[in-house]
Order: sequence, then C-alpha cells, then structure tokens
Amino acid sequence: MAVQSKLILIGPWGKATAGAAGALFANALVYPLDLVKTKLQVQVKLTGSEKTDSDEPHYKSSWDALSHIGAAEGIKGLYAGMSGSLIGVASTNFAYFYWYSVVRALYIRYNKNGQPSTVVELSLGALAGALAQLFTIPVAVITTRQQTQKKEDRKGLFETAREVVEGEDGVCGLWRGLKASLVLVVNPAITYGAYERLKDVVFPGKKPLRPWEAFLLGAMSKSLATLITQPLIVAKVGLQSRPPPSRRGKPFKSFVEVMKFIIENEGVLSLFKGMGPQILKGLLVQGILMMTKERVELLFILFVRYVKTLRSQQLKKAVSLASTKVAVPVLIK
Repeated sequence: MAVQSKLILIGPWGKATAGAAGALFANALVYPLDLVKTKLQVQVKLTGSEKTDSDEPHYKSSWDALSHIGAAEGIKGLYAGMSGSLIGVASTNFAYFYWYSVVRALYIRYNKNGQPSTVVELSLGALAGALAQLFTIPVAVITTRQQTQKKEDRKGLFETAREVVEGEDGVCGLWRGLKASLVLVVNPAITYGAYERLKDVVFPGKKPLRPWEAFLLGAMSKSLATLITQPLIVAKVGLQSRPPPSRRGKPFKSFVEVMKFIIENEGVLSLFKGMGPQILKGLLVQGILMMTKERVELLFILFVRYVKTLRSQQLKKAVSLASTKVAVPVLIK
C-alpha cells in the first residue's frame, strides 16, 4: 500500500525525473570508468607481430587504460563523449522509470493478488526497458562511437551522428544493436526486480530508505545483473562501435556474429572482457542512482504536500473572505 500511495502522490513523471536525476549524477561521477570499460570491450587481443604493427593502443587493465589515456590526452581524454553519454543515460532512465511506474501501477490496480511476484516484477521491468530502448538507442550508438574514436578523429555529437547516418546502414545505423539492446532489457529487469525483492527481504516495510541502505541494495542488484548479462553487453558494444581492423571496415550484422568473432579470435573468456570496470561502474552508478532517486522522490513528495497545503490554506482564506463580504450587507440592514 505504501508503494501505491507513493505512486499516486508523485506519479510516473515524478519517478521518471527522480530516476533520470539519479542516473545523471551517478554517471557524471564515474564517467571515466564507463569510457575505460567501453575501450576494453571493443579492443581485440593481438598476437606478437600484430602488437608491433598496430597503431591502436592496447590496454592490459582498467588502470593501464586510465593512466595511458590520461598521459596521452589529459583529463579531457577521460571525458571524451561525456555529453552524449549523459544525454543518453538521462533519457534512457527517464523513459525506463516512467514506463516502469506506469505498467507497475496498472498491474497493481487491476491485479487482486496485491504486490507483483518476482517473475511479474521481472516481466514488467523488461517491458519498460524495451519501450525505453526503442526511443533512446540512437544516443547510445553515437556515444559508443565517440568513446572509441581516436583523438585525432574525434568529433562532436552531431558530427558523429552524421557519420553513422552516412555509413552503409543509413539512418538505420542509429538503431544498430537494437536486437541486442532488447535482449539486454533483462539487465535492468533483473536489477530493479532484485532491488524490489531485496528491499522487501532486507528492509521489510521500510519507507523511505536511508541513503546507505538504497546504495547497498542498488549495488547488490546491479552486480548480479551484470554477472548474468556481461557477454551480451560486450556483444552490444561491439555492434555499435567501429569494426576491428581485421574485418577491414565490414561491420557486424548481429550480436551473435560479434560473439562468434570474439570466441574464434580471443577465446570464450573474452566474452567477459571489461568485467572489472563494468561491475565497478555498475556498482557505483546503481548505488548512487538509487540513493539519489530515493532522496529526489522524497523531495517530490514533500513538495507536492507543501503545494497541497498551500492550496488548502488559500482556499480557506478565499471562503472566509467570501463569507465576510456576504455578511456585510446583512449587518447594514
């Protein structure tokens, strides 16, 4: 019932704004990790002769990538493509939380069994994620391109978008990796489904959560989702970035093709490359996101209550003033 009243009080727009604000704040704080995990996920393992011939930088670890990028390009290089990334995470999370609030509220309203089960929670999350991806994936494609560009080839948001559109896929290139993204809706579905379940188990009936409690639950749920879906995340990044040099400019057609290429050239374990920064980034982002989201939702609730109280007081004053004006002619008679 607490969830229902909260949904009614601030509505889907309030929850979506809170989620977008949390995502924006969290991703801005840890953006270099996002850049590093993308670079690690798209790089191809090189042999002895290829290492000497290739002009592409090859990183051994997250720290190696951070230090080399920082040394070669400065702090600015660690934030390449950040504007597009923040637009992407804000729009994706706004869309996700909006649709998740809508479909969850509708389910609770028309379902007589009360709160949704774990399976239903995951299904609702997947549906909301699919709706969000349809509208926001072009920004993700552009951001991935920006993050994997060389310093000398780096372009702005709109220039990169034009480059994608002028490629062999045309406008459809902005939706590259859509199938993989739709499959990957299980990631936020697992994340938020696990978050809701863990909240009921670890902190039953507690509203609102303290910041450290929301951070803990968000980090735990995101780590679980990342472990399960990492191969698909790597395949999606491979689809949206430029093809590796060995393919001579030929882009991948599906995430299955990406995974097959990785296994044949680098081995099965390479499907989990970039796992370290992916989990660390996800843990920090999800923890900070849920912590911030809980606070912003509380602020929305307090603001709405304040507005209602203010309106009530104004209405009482108006009624009182109207009754006084009516009473004056009576007294004169």
